[in-house]
Amino acid sequence: MLTIEQLMAIIKDEVELNAIRAQGPGGQNVNKVSSAVHLRFDINASKLPLRYKQCLLNSSDHRISKSGIIIIKAQDSRSQIANQLDAYKRLETILEHCNRKVKTRIPTRPSRGSKKRRLDTKQKHGNKKRLRQKPIND
Repeated sequence: MLTIEQLMAIIKDEVELNAIRAQGPGGQNVNKVSSAVHLRFDINASKLPLRYKQCLLNSSDHRISKSGIIIIKAQDSRSQIANQLDAYKRLETILEHCNRKVKTRIPTRPSRGSKKRRLDTKQKHGNKKRLRQKPIND
């Protein structure tokens, strides 16, 4: 079971794991051993609360397909068990993303001193440019 909140967890029966061959270099062993793991999690068929499902389906994460399936490929380790644990951790981080509360921005106003400093530097910059101009001959 993957625990997301104190009262909520994902049953491992809802997660589908497939062992596949890893990509990349690895010598002769890479062609024989299926150490990479494909994790598939169907959001709509899961027993997650509705707010989690909506958050995940509205997410712009590239690992979530349009049909509502989270697909994670873990192949960093040479061990299949380590790749399974890595895939579960990644799934957990995706689900924890929906648990976060978004902080609302509190708009602030610039202080009187910062306004004065900004206007002073603008005036100095303008004077510097005015001094660089060619003098007007009358």
